[in-house]
Amino acid sequence: MVGEDVEVGVYDTDKALSMARERELDLVVITEKADPPVAKIIDYKKFLYDQKKKQKEIAAKAQKTVVKEIRFGPNTDDHDYEFKRKHAENFLKEGAKLKAYVFFKGRSIVFKDKGEILLLRLAQDLEDLGKVESLPKLEGKRMIMMIAPKK
Repeated sequence: MVGEDVEVGVYDTDKALSMARERELDLVVITEKADPPVAKIIDYKKFLYDQKKKQKEIAAKAQKTVVKEIRFGPNTDDHDYEFKRKHAENFLKEGAKLKAYVFFKGRSIVFKDKGEILLLRLAQDLEDLGKVESLPKLEGKRMIMMIAPKK
């Protein structure tokens, strides 16, 4: 029976410990709050190993979100816009989130409206591939917009 989990019924502590020693296993308290406390006779090292294995499995199955960035200037030309839009489409098709932003250098901050129009145009062009998570908002010298891929 070594290595096999054995449920301990309603026993006193001494009897449970002696049963665990007979089997050369450990007595592990599962729930202290229950009345009487719930304990199991198990191989504790194997128990820890299984827990670590489950944690790794859960972490491996967790979906990792990738965020790709595309940077524009407030006076981005049509050809440059189309080039970056195609890259944005590819990112969304791959399942990555898209962080599009307009960077304002120096005095170009006076063109905030151009930057917002550019980002809204991008959102409109990509509406069949992704949905806008956050509308364009100015943070310092950047106007940022997030787009998530549609499932």
